[in-house]
Amino acid sequence: MKRLRLSQLIYMALCADLGIVAKKMISPAANLLTDALHIPGGIGTSFSLMFLVVGAVLTGQFGSGTLMGVIQSGIALALGSTGSLGILSPIGYVVPGLTIDLVLWAFRQRSISAGVMAACIAGPLAASLTANFLVFHLHSVPLLLYLCVACSTGAICGLVAIPLVERLYPLMNMPARQKGNHDEQT
Repeated sequence: MKRLRLSQLIYMALCADLGIVAKKMISPAANLLTDALHIPGGIGTSFSLMFLVVGAVLTGQFGSGTLMGVIQSGIALALGSTGSLGILSPIGYVVPGLTIDLVLWAFRQRSISAGVMAACIAGPLAASLTANFLVFHLHSVPLLLYLCVACSTGAICGLVAIPLVERLYPLMNMPARQKGNHDEQT
């Protein structure tokens, strides 16, 4: 991984924090739906991982999604919000972060929008499969429903993340001199 600029590190920290906060805000409402469907969850995780995708795209560095996953797992452990994974929750944050990095790397030659959408779907899918493997052990129809909810909420988050990335990406990649001039003009 190349050396990161301070602005990139700030975006990564902000996105990791926003992901944890978004998950806490969405989870109570999401639990109503997942309890009705008798599946463990996945909706709040999609919103949390959306911010990892945004941060990874803005930094443009392979490994930034994984690094933000490590940061999120540290925050979750420190706050005691480990969910059903308990002490294994770092695995539940790092695996989706690595998946996001791999998907964005695979889509590096395509449009940013396609990479963002694919990463927003693949991240929650990886998180759901990890949680199922470690804790839930769902089979057949409940597992399929769980994965479909993760993919569909990931796609919805992708639709939210694409315009966000399109607005922030030019600002993140603007040279420092232009940023100063842009701030004076506005």
